[in-house]
Amino acid sequence: MSSSSEISVAGSDVSFEGRLTQHGRHEETPADQLTKILSGRSHEDADGDDAHSDNRSILSRSRRSSTAELSPEMVGRVQSLADVLSRHTSRSGGNIDLSQLSESDRFDAERIIGSFVRDADEQGIHLRKAGVTLEHVSARGADSTAMEGATFGNVLCLPYTIYKAIRDKSGSKMRTILNDVSGLARAGEMVLVLGRPGAGCSSMLKVTAGEIDQFAGGVEGEIMYDGIPQKEMMKRYKPDVIYNGEQDVHFPHLTVQQTLDFAIACKTPSKRVNDVSREEYIASTRDLHATIFGLRHTYHTKVGNDFVRGVSGGERKRVSIAEALVTKGSIYCWDNATRGLDASTALEYAKAIRITTNLLGSTAFVTIYQASENIYETFDKVTVLYTGRQIYFGPIDEAKDYFYRMGYECPPRQVTAEFLTALTDVNGYHKIRPGYENKVPRTAEEFERYWQESPEYRQLLIDIDQYKKEIDTEKTKEIYDQSMQQEKSKHARKKSYYTVSFWEQIRLCTKRGFQRIYGDKAYTVITICSAIIQSLVSGSLYYNTPSSTSGAFSRGGVLYFCLLYYSLMGLANLSFEHRPILQKHKIYSLYHPAAEALGSTIANFPFRMIGMTCFLIIIYFLSGLNRTASSFFRVYLFLTMCSESINALFELIAAGCDNISQANSISGIVMMSISLYSTYMIQLPSMRPWFKWISYILPIRYAFESMLLAEFHGRHMGCGGTLVPSGPGYENIASENQVCAFVGSKPGQSWVLGDDYLRLQFEYEYKHEWRNFGIMWCFLLGYIALKALITEIKRPVKGGGDALIFKKGTRKYHMKLDEEDGELHEIDTKEKFSSRSGSSTTSEDEIFEELESKGIFIWRNVCYTIPYDGGMRQLLDNVSGFCKPGTLTALMGESGAGKTTLLNTLAQRNVGIITGDMLVNGKPIDISFERRTGYVQQQDIHISELTVRESLQFSARMRRAQNVPEEEKMEHVERIIKVLDMEEYADALVGDVGRGLNVEQRKKLSIGVELVAKPDLLLFLDEPTSGLDSQSSWAIVQLLKKLAKAGQSILCTIHQPSATLFEEFDRLLLLKKGGQTVYFGDIGDNSKTLLSYFERNGARKCSPSENPAEYILEAIGAGATASVTEDWHQIWKNSDEFISTEKEVDHLIDQLSNQKTESEFGDAPTKYATSYAYQFKWVLIRTSMSLWRNLDYIMSKMMLMTVGGLYIGFTFYDPGDSYTGLQNTLFAAFISIILSAPAMNQIQARAIAARELFEVRESKSNMFHWSLLLITQYLSEIPYHFLFSAIFFVSSYFPLRTHFQASASAVYYLNYSIMFQLYYIGFGLCVLYMAPNLQSANVILGLCLSFLIAFCGVVQPVSLMPGFWTFMWKTSPYTYFVQNMVGILLHNKPVICRKKELSIFDPPAGQTCQEFTQAFLDKRGGYIANPNATTACEYCIYEVGDDYLKHISASYSYLWRNFGLYWAYIGFNICAMVAIYYIFHVRGVSFKFDRVFKLFSRITRRGKKSN
Repeated sequence: MSSSSEISVAGSDVSFEGRLTQHGRHEETPADQLTKILSGRSHEDADGDDAHSDNRSILSRSRRSSTAELSPEMVGRVQSLADVLSRHTSRSGGNIDLSQLSESDRFDAERIIGSFVRDADEQGIHLRKAGVTLEHVSARGADSTAMEGATFGNVLCLPYTIYKAIRDKSGSKMRTILNDVSGLARAGEMVLVLGRPGAGCSSMLKVTAGEIDQFAGGVEGEIMYDGIPQKEMMKRYKPDVIYNGEQDVHFPHLTVQQTLDFAIACKTPSKRVNDVSREEYIASTRDLHATIFGLRHTYHTKVGNDFVRGVSGGERKRVSIAEALVTKGSIYCWDNATRGLDASTALEYAKAIRITTNLLGSTAFVTIYQASENIYETFDKVTVLYTGRQIYFGPIDEAKDYFYRMGYECPPRQVTAEFLTALTDVNGYHKIRPGYENKVPRTAEEFERYWQESPEYRQLLIDIDQYKKEIDTEKTKEIYDQSMQQEKSKHARKKSYYTVSFWEQIRLCTKRGFQRIYGDKAYTVITICSAIIQSLVSGSLYYNTPSSTSGAFSRGGVLYFCLLYYSLMGLANLSFEHRPILQKHKIYSLYHPAAEALGSTIANFPFRMIGMTCFLIIIYFLSGLNRTASSFFRVYLFLTMCSESINALFELIAAGCDNISQANSISGIVMMSISLYSTYMIQLPSMRPWFKWISYILPIRYAFESMLLAEFHGRHMGCGGTLVPSGPGYENIASENQVCAFVGSKPGQSWVLGDDYLRLQFEYEYKHEWRNFGIMWCFLLGYIALKALITEIKRPVKGGGDALIFKKGTRKYHMKLDEEDGELHEIDTKEKFSSRSGSSTTSEDEIFEELESKGIFIWRNVCYTIPYDGGMRQLLDNVSGFCKPGTLTALMGESGAGKTTLLNTLAQRNVGIITGDMLVNGKPIDISFERRTGYVQQQDIHISELTVRESLQFSARMRRAQNVPEEEKMEHVERIIKVLDMEEYADALVGDVGRGLNVEQRKKLSIGVELVAKPDLLLFLDEPTSGLDSQSSWAIVQLLKKLAKAGQSILCTIHQPSATLFEEFDRLLLLKKGGQTVYFGDIGDNSKTLLSYFERNGARKCSPSENPAEYILEAIGAGATASVTEDWHQIWKNSDEFISTEKEVDHLIDQLSNQKTESEFGDAPTKYATSYAYQFKWVLIRTSMSLWRNLDYIMSKMMLMTVGGLYIGFTFYDPGDSYTGLQNTLFAAFISIILSAPAMNQIQARAIAARELFEVRESKSNMFHWSLLLITQYLSEIPYHFLFSAIFFVSSYFPLRTHFQASASAVYYLNYSIMFQLYYIGFGLCVLYMAPNLQSANVILGLCLSFLIAFCGVVQPVSLMPGFWTFMWKTSPYTYFVQNMVGILLHNKPVICRKKELSIFDPPAGQTCQEFTQAFLDKRGGYIANPNATTACEYCIYEVGDDYLKHISASYSYLWRNFGLYWAYIGFNICAMVAIYYIFHVRGVSFKFDRVFKLFSRITRRGKKSN
C-alpha cells in the first residue's frame, strides 16, 4: 500500500480496518475506497501498486505543483467531500453512515464521488483558498528577556520601588523578536518553520495568523493573503486564518465527542450539499475526523488535563488537531502540533495536512521540533529561523544544498530537519566541509547576512512580486464573500464573520454548559447539598419565629440570611481556569466570547434554581414566615433576582480582572458592601452621607426591601413581652399607660403595624415593592450585559513569549546593557559563572560515576485493571521485563498503548487492581522504593516562585539521606546544573508558561530534580524529549546514555526518536493498544537485532534509509489510520525471544533473591530520607520563600485588609451613644468577622497550587511528610496576616471613636489581629483539604461560614434560638470573637437614646414618670429621660452598653475566658486540617457523586439508545 493509501480513514475501531478474503487477498473496505478518492487513484491503479514501493506517492508528487493547476472538477469533488463526507446523493438513493460502517461493508467509491461532483456543480458551492506573502516582516516586543522578579520587599521599600518603576518605564527597552522575515506560500502549499525554542517560530506563526496584539513594539512589514492586507483580512475574513497553539487546552470534563461536536456545530454551513440536516452533517464530520486521527474509541471519554483523568496526552493532542481542522480555515498555522504524538501518528498528521492542502487548497505553516525525513518530505517549503532572524526560505529539496554550498555538510543518517535546526545551535555539532572552516557563518547575524546576499533570497523577492501580479485580489474577495454568505446562518448579521447567528452561538454554549456541569458532578452536587443542609439548619434555628414584635428582628434576619448566603455562594464563581480555552475559540472564530458568557449564565441558572428552591422552601416554612402564597412567591422572586444579580456581579468582576488574586480582593470589598448596605445592619437613616450612595447601586438593598414588605405588609405584631411598663405590680394598669417598646409603636396600642415599623426603622414603603422589581431587572440585565461586553472586548489571556525572570540581585550575572545600541546582551558564560562554579571542578565523568545504580528492577506478569463505564477495563496485560544497571531501555508504542500507565504502575503511582510481581534484586519492593527511584513526569510541574537552583537544592535536601553532608548535596546540585547546561538560567525563577522558563528549560529542570536525588535503583522518564527540538532531544538522550554507562538503570518512554536517537538505546519494550507486549529485548547495533525479529515474523523488510522506530510502529499497526492483519502480541508470545526473556527473568530472581545490597539509604528501609524536623525546616523555608515572591497575592491581601478596614471604619464612623449606635457597633465588629470570607478564598486559591504539585509529583517520590505541606502553608501565612490585620485595626478601630485607652485598644488588637487571624487561616485550609477542587472548596467554605455566622448570636439572638440549637451558639467560634470585640467597644459606655428610639407613654394621674416606672426599671433596666414629667414619659431601653451586652448574651467579664477558647479552636483547626487531609488524600476516601446523577444517567442512556 502506498503512502497515499496510508491516509485511509480506517481508524482504531475495527469496523474501519481492512480484512482478508478466503483466498488471502486483501478485500477493500469503504475506507480503502475513500482513500483512493482522496488521492485521486482508480481501482486499477491501486491493485497494481507495490505495498511499499513509493513512500511519497500522490502526496509528495502533487505537492510540487501549484494548486492553481487543480481542475474545477477536482475542486468540486473536494468541497463536496468536505461538506457531505459520507452520504450518497439523492440520486443513488442511499446513505453511507460512517458511524454504522462495518468491515464487511462495500460501496462504489467512483459512483459516490461522481454524485458529489454533480451535486457540488449544480449547487454552486464555493471553496475558499488564499496564498500568503510576507515581506520584510519584523516584530518587536517589550524587552522582558531578563527581568528581576518583584517580592514583598518591593512593597516595604515602596517609595524606591515607585521611583524605579517610573525610571524603568521612561527608559524601557524593546527587543526584536522577528527581524526582516520574508516568505511566499501559494494556496495549497505547506511551509515548515524550523528553529530552536526561542528562535521565533511561534512568533512567526502568530504574526502570520494575525495574533499580533502581544507585540508591544508593533509589527512592521507587509503581510497579505492573496493581496488582501492583514488588517482587512482580520476584519472581514478572520475565521479563515487559524492559529493552533502548542498547549492542549480543553474543557476537561467534556468528552471527546462533545468537544468535537461543539466545534463542528459552530461551523456548520447554512448551505449544505444535498441539504443534509445539521445533525447528519455534524455526525459525519465528527466521524470522519475522529476516524482519521484514531479517536472513535474515545468518544465517551473525558478529554481531561493534568489534574483530571481523561484521554492520554497523545490523544489529547489529536483532539486539538481535529478540533482545529473542523473549523474549516483556509490558512492554518500549526505550532508544534506533533508534540506528544508517537512517530507514526505524527507522520499521519503531516499527511492529513498534506491532503487538505493538495485537495482543499488550504495553506499551512507548521512548526515541528522533531521532524522525521518522511514528515519533512510532505512539505513544499521550509524556512529556518535563528534567534528571530531568517536564514533560509525555499523549497525543501534545495535547503540542504544551500547550506552545503555555504560550507556545512549533513552527517550520515541525520535527517534534514535535524541538520537544519542544528545549524542554529551554537553549542551543537557542525560538520564543516574542508576548506570552509574560516568561511562559514557562525552567528545569527552572519547567517542572516549570507542569506540576504544569496541568489535564493533575491529569487524569493522576485517570486513574491510575480505572485502579487498574478493574483486577482478582487476576485479572491468576491469568492470569499460569496462563500461566507453561503455558509452563514440566515439570522447572522450581514457583516459578521461568524458562521452561525449570535443566538445559535448562545444556544450551543448553553448546551455545552449543561454538558460541563454534568461532567463535573462534584461541584454541582456539593452546591445543591450545601443549600439543603444550610436551609435545614438555619430553618430550624429560626423555627416558628414569634409573630410578635419580639420576632420582628429575627424575621428580618432570616430574610437577610437568605440573601447573604447566596451572596457568599457567588464568590465561588471567580474562576479563571477556562480562559485559555476561551482565547483559543476566539482565535478559531467559533463564537463571540459574549455568547459563552451568556450561555454559561443560562446553563448554570437551572441548577442554581434547584438548590435555591429547596433552600427557600425549607427555611421559609420552618422559620414560620408569612404562610401565604402571595408572600412566599414574592420572596422567592426577589431572592432569585438578587441571587442571579450578585452572581452576575461577581462574574463581571472576574471578567474585568487579570488574575484571581485581584478578583478576590475586589470581590471582598463588594462582599462587605453587600453585607453592610443591604440596610439590615445599618439602616438608611443611620448611613453616613459619604457612603450612603452605595446602598442605591447594589441590588441587595432593593431585594431586601421587597422581601421585608412581602413579610410585614399588613402584619399586626403583638407587643408580647415588650410592653412598658409591665410585670409584677403593673397587672391592672390601663392600656393607655403602656406602650410597646418597639419602633412604630403608638401609645395605648398593644400591637405594632408592620408597615409603620418598616417606614420608621428602614424608610421602606409598600409602594416601592414593584418599583424595586423593575430596578432589579435593570441590575441583572446590566451586570450580564457588562460581563458579556467585557468578555467580548478583553483578551482572555495576556499574550507574550517566554521571558526569563531572575531572582532579585542575580540579574547582573546574566545580562549586560550595551550603552551604544541600548540593547541587552548575554555576557560570556565563563565570565558569568566563574565565581559560582569555582568549587565545582569535578569532571563530568566523575559526576556520572556518582550516579551508579545499585539494584536490578524486575517486573513479571503485571496487569492493571480499572473500573470503566460500569465494568472493568484492563490497561496492562501481563507485561514482563527488567532493567539492569548500565542499560538504557526505551518504552515505545502508539498513543494510548499504555506506556505512561506502565510507568506509573511500576513506579507505584497508580491506584487500581494491580497484579503481578515487582521486585528489586529479587525481593519485593519496600517502603523506600519511591524515593530511591527517580520519575520524570510528562508534565513539567514546579513551584513558579522558586529559581532553578533552589528547586534542585530542595530536591537534593529532601531526597538524599540526612547523613550526607550539606556541602556534598549542594556541590552535586552545581554539577547537575553544569551537566544539564542550565548555568545561564540557574538563578531564573521557574515562573508560569509564557512568563518564565521555556519548554526545554522546564524539561531539563524536571530531569535535574530527579538526578540531584541520586536515585540508586532506577530512573523513570515519561517522554523527556516531548516538546523539545531535535538538538535538545539529542542532548537529553546523550545525558541518559552517559548515566546508563555510569551504571544507572533507566526506563524511558519516547515518542518520535530519529534513527540516530533510537539507536542510542540498549533495549526496547514495545507495547500495542491494550497494554500488550509486542517486543522486549536488545535493539542491537544499527537496530539489527530488533529489525531481524520483525522481518523474521512477517513484517516487510526495512530499507537502509528508513527510521527503525517508525518502521516497527508501522509494522505493528500503530497510528490512527493504520491496520494490520498480524497479531503481534501473539507472535511475541510464541517467539523464542519471549521464552528467553521469561527464563532470564526467572534466573535473575533466583540469583538475586538471596543477595544483600547496600546503598546510602542504609540497611533499614525508610519511607523518607530525612527526619521530620529536617523536612520541616526546609519545607517551611521553601513555602515562605514562595509566598514572599508572590507579589500579586500579597498585594491583593494587603488591599483587601486596608480598603476593608477603611470601609468599615468610615461606614460606622462615630456611631454615637444611642441605641442605634449600639447596634451599629455590634455590626461593625460582625462585618469585620465576615471579611474573613474573601480572605479565606485568597488563601485557598494560592494553596491549591501547592497541593496539586505535592499530590501530582512530590508525594509520589516520598519527598517529605504530607503533614508538612499543611503546617508550613499555615505558618507561612501568619506574618502577612499579622501585618495587614494591624493596618486593618488602625483603619477600622479608631474611626469608631469608642475607647482610646491603650489597654482597650491593645486587647482589641490582640483579639482581632492576632487570635482571629490564627483561627481563620487554619479554617480556610481545613476546608480546602476537604474539597476535591477549588470551586467545591469555595462552596463548602460558604456553607461552613453561613453556619458560623448564623449561630454567633447576631442575626438571631440566642434568646430566640430553639433550645436544641443553643449548643451551636456555644460551639460557634464566631460567638466568642463577637463577644470580645463588642464587649471591648461597649463596656461602660453610657447610652443616650434618640427621640425616635424612646418609648413614650403617660403615667397615671398624680405620678411622675420616675415614680410610675421605678419598679419596672429595677427589674428590666433602662432609664427615663424625663423622670419628673407627669405626661409623655420617655423610656430608653438601655442605660449603659453593658445592658446591651447582656441582651445579646455577652459580657466584658468573658474576655479572658474567651481567649482560652480561642486557643482550643485554633488547635482544633490544625488537628482537623491534618485529619481531613489524611482521610481524603492519604487514605483516598472519596464521595461517590455519580450516584446522585444515576437516574439522570439512565434517562440519558435510554435517549441515546432510542436515537
